[in-house]
Formats: sequence, C-alpha cells, structure tokens
Amino acid sequence: MDEELRSLTERSRRESAGSPVHDRLMATDDLDELAGVLTEPGQPLWARELAAFRLGLAGDRRAFESLVLLLNHRDPERCASAAYALARLGDPRTARAAAALATNELRVAYALHPVRLLTRLRAPESVPALITTLQRRLHPHDPYRRVALACVEGLGTLEDARARPVLNEALAHPALAEAAVRALSRIPKQR
Repeated sequence: MDEELRSLTERSRRESAGSPVHDRLMATDDLDELAGVLTEPGQPLWARELAAFRLGLAGDRRAFESLVLLLNHRDPERCASAAYALARLGDPRTARAAAALATNELRVAYALHPVRLLTRLRAPESVPALITTLQRRLHPHDPYRRVALACVEGLGTLEDARARPVLNEALAHPALAEAAVRALSRIPKQR
C-alpha cells in the first residue's frame, strides 16, 4: 500500500468509528460502487474522500469534481490526499482547476497544495499561476509565507525564464531569498 493511501486509510478509519462501510469501500474493486458514494445523499465526508481518492488512483474521471473540492478544503490532510489523487487522475481539467484555486485571493490560506500540484503537473497553466500567486505574496507582513515559498520552489523546478523577474523580487524577502537564489540558478540564462 502506498504511503498516501495508508495515511488516508488510517485517518478515514478513525473518522468512520469502525463503520463496516469503511472496510467495504477499501475492499471493493467496483468503480461504479465507489462513484455512487460521490452522488448518494447523506454520505459522510470520510466516505466521499475515500471513494474519490480510490477513483482518482484508478484514473476514473468521475472523481474529478470531488477531488477538486477536497483540494480546497480547510483540512491540510484532505488537500494533500486530493492533490495526490488528482496528479494521478490524468484529467485535462486538473491544471486549470488547480490554477484557479492557487490564484484565488479569497482562498489563499488553502493554496499550498494547489501550488504544489501545479508544479507536479508541469502544465501550461503552471508557471503563470505560480508567478501570479507569488507576486501577491511579496507584500510586507504577508501571512502566507509557506505558499510563497512553495511558489518559489515550484518556479525553480519548472525552470521557466518567465519566472526570473518575480524570483528577483523574492530575493528582497529574507524568508524567500535562499530559495529564490536556488530557483534562479536552475533557470537557463537567456542569450
């Protein structure tokens, strides 16, 4: 069992208080049964998350909407498991959804996992979204340094020259300067 699935399994088992539904959702190979959990009224959050995660790992796009909602959840563990499943889902809408979540200033407190997902996806939306998100974090006393740092690291990983100006701005921020130097060193010099 991979680490992310193990972590989700343990957490959802605790949340389910030993419900036999949990064991059934873990054991089933019936993707229709898992998809049904996403649409049946009255299903607990742990069951929806577990079903969406398993569908995502199976590449079943019926999980997309549920996983995007979980990617924007206030609980970081749910965000992490949703990002993991979305990265494996292979749905072409994923990068656009992650970019929308990462750049939404009203939800910036929950942008860390969408930013990391954009880096993993290496999609056309990734660099512009990370640049936009980082630019908004470069204000004095911005409380979202972890999001800013994830943007800096992501832009370094993506090695796109369009990030050079915003990374140069990040050098002036002590909490980001070291990561910005590393990121800039990874971006090829323009000739």
